[in-house]
Amino acid sequence: MEKKVFMCKHCGNVVELMYDGKGQLICCGEPMILRASQTADPAGQKHVPLIEKVDGGYKVTVGSTLHPMEAEHYIMFIELDVDGVTSRKDLQPGDQPVAVFNVAHGKDVAAREYCNVHGMWRDK
Repeated sequence: MEKKVFMCKHCGNVVELMYDGKGQLICCGEPMILRASQTADPAGQKHVPLIEKVDGGYKVTVGSTLHPMEAEHYIMFIELDVDGVTSRKDLQPGDQPVAVFNVAHGKDVAAREYCNVHGMWRDK
């Protein structure tokens, strides 16, 4: 099951919820915003992660046109889920929006990524 990701609209903190309890996440005195996954990118396909099977695992590229990786607008992380096991690569401005995961090929494969401006995106 995909973990929920929340963002503070004031300070920009991003939190991934490990377990869903009964409380509400608060930051800077206000409830944090749930960043639900999106799959369709009307702005030129710069957010949807693309999965490619490679020797020894999978390569995930963010966007058919590479996503910008500038200090004010970048991909914070890329995740790959293979048969219920999730791997993650954290990224910084200046990095390429690409991750290679050395994992066994599986039947159920999905990817998601988080853009600090436009939120969470997944491949399907």
